[in-house]
Amino acid sequence: MSRFDTLITNGQLITAADRYIADIGIKDGRIVALGQELIQEPGEAGEVIDAEGLWVMPGGVDAHCHLDQPLGDGAVMADGFESGTRSAACGGTTTVIPFAAQQKGQSLRAAVEDYHRRSEGQAVVDYAFHMIVTDPTETVLKEELPALIEEGYSSFKIYLTYDDLKLNDREVLNVLAMARREGGMVMVHAENADCIAYLTELLEEQGRTAPYYHGVAHSSIAEREATHRAISLAELIDVPLLIVHVSGPEAIEQIRWAQSRGLRVYGETCPQYLMLTASDLDQEGFEGAKCVCSPPPRDPAAQEAVWEALESGVFQVFSSDHAPFRYEDPKGKKLHGESAGFAHIPNGIPGLETRLSILFSEGVVKQRIDATRFVSLTATQPAKIYGLYPRKGTIAIGSDADLTLWDPAARTTVRNADLHHAVDYTPYEGLELTGKPVLTLCRGEVVSRDGRPVAEPGHGQFLKCDRPQPARPRGAAKGF
Repeated sequence: MSRFDTLITNGQLITAADRYIADIGIKDGRIVALGQELIQEPGEAGEVIDAEGLWVMPGGVDAHCHLDQPLGDGAVMADGFESGTRSAACGGTTTVIPFAAQQKGQSLRAAVEDYHRRSEGQAVVDYAFHMIVTDPTETVLKEELPALIEEGYSSFKIYLTYDDLKLNDREVLNVLAMARREGGMVMVHAENADCIAYLTELLEEQGRTAPYYHGVAHSSIAEREATHRAISLAELIDVPLLIVHVSGPEAIEQIRWAQSRGLRVYGETCPQYLMLTASDLDQEGFEGAKCVCSPPPRDPAAQEAVWEALESGVFQVFSSDHAPFRYEDPKGKKLHGESAGFAHIPNGIPGLETRLSILFSEGVVKQRIDATRFVSLTATQPAKIYGLYPRKGTIAIGSDADLTLWDPAARTTVRNADLHHAVDYTPYEGLELTGKPVLTLCRGEVVSRDGRPVAEPGHGQFLKCDRPQPARPRGAAKGF
């Protein structure tokens, strides 16, 4: 019997803390050895992968993506678990965490059970679930959520906007207090719903309904106010929280302020806030609908602020917020036709497969961040914040053999025809990138090679998440 199932040799290993040359021994899907010259005789490894000239990093953890999520307005997401995780694998991501979304009036447990039915036997890479809480009834808060957290669903998202999703402040406080008691991690979509509704009505009265005005209605002030309010409510309860998909300096200032006060407030941003601006919504005809997402892309100054926050540590997580709607589809972006106002365009853009390559090329290659920070943002910190570390997000003995081998000098051009999602466009069409994943392993099995999928649906396993250490309160609010 071979000592290792697979041996990766001669690669430059990069984690969130270190970079060094070493071999990796893999057995039964786990990393069992790290060192120099791990094998001395032929046959000690079933397969040897020579990583000479390549960088070996933990497989990406995309902790914020939407796959086959049921929606109440008739829109249908393009990607289910098979196509979504296939594209993730081809982009170097080995773990995804999409959302089991509760509908108003629905049991939260029923939402989780439905999501298991949707995902069963479909995934190429491993996956966990966040929950979306839209109806925090007494039963949900006292029975369902505590039980689900205990069972391995330890994170959930709440919204301060969207009529069918938003919670009022009292509901938010009740949810935060439950999270503090039970050790759950709370994610917040922070935009002020009333501000957006007010601006939307004004714009519609003026006939300004093209996709561009989505960005006007979703003002950065609305994002700033909701971010500050969410932080304040969490401070009152003394519970950590994560502000997701932060788009610019106004919200960043609130997160930085909270962190400077010692509050456990974490931040996440996404590729669209580095690569897109409001001008991408201002295209001929209905084309701008392709870039409608919330919060919207802003301006070049906002892009710079996001980069600075990535560099300085304000952000801990870099996710795709993959929300896939086809453009040429009556159940996608054109749900209400090409004459629809911006308020009726399904929100979201695709990005699961391009997330890592964009940050690598624009961040590491252009020396905005170093490679260890890249690993921290895209794998290690997401795994820690959501209770999957050290099984995921690092290269260590005992961790899952989730590994991505990168050619740091390879040049590619983003073409939707080359991507593996089920969406009919990418907002990054024509973008020239340096560096790409050339081999991706999930639990020791190759799932993509040279940008092409090689694993079968069903390889991916569901992951139960521990109560994460970053979700622990400071202990400042006595008596809760």
